[in-house]
Amino acid sequence: MRRIATIVEGHGEVDAVPVLLRRIVQRVSPGTALNLPRPIRVPRNRIVREQELENAVGLAAARAEADGGILVLLDADRDCPARLAPRLLARALAARTDRTIRVVLAKLEYEAWFLAAAASLAGQAGLHEDIAPPDDPEAVRDAKGWLSARMPPGRPYRETLHQARFSAAIDLDLARTAPSFDKLWRDLGSLIAEG
Repeated sequence: MRRIATIVEGHGEVDAVPVLLRRIVQRVSPGTALNLPRPIRVPRNRIVREQELENAVGLAAARAEADGGILVLLDADRDCPARLAPRLLARALAARTDRTIRVVLAKLEYEAWFLAAAASLAGQAGLHEDIAPPDDPEAVRDAKGWLSARMPPGRPYRETLHQARFSAAIDLDLARTAPSFDKLWRDLGSLIAEG
């Protein structure tokens, strides 16, 4: 059994990330038993501060137990994922040299992955039946607003209500067209392989 402790930033991700990771592992390594302790939630504005990430990684290491891995999954927001992720990874590895750790930043936000796989969400939670992804899903500055605009009036997208549901429904191959989702796919695969 492979045990992976996760660190996330949002309330919706606490429920959504385990759903998504289990789906990916079913594809990456069929038959692998995955143990995912409840994600550790640290708000984005705190996790990037000195010692906050290190503290969260210490807690994740305890939850992952002796041979488990750690996955940090955050929104890049306005930061460049290619610059911020290596810095966060270096800090995390320095805090726990005895662990396999990966850091993945969704470009702008987690919901960009839903935009990449928008066609597979048609009809979910009232989304328009003819929904199609934008040309560059990871360039949409307000993916939550984009989703809300395609839902019934007065019933906007809400992370705590929709994020886990959409994570369970998206077409993973369509989502992989978003480079940051593809990085999650590859990094999760390496965490499983190194376990």
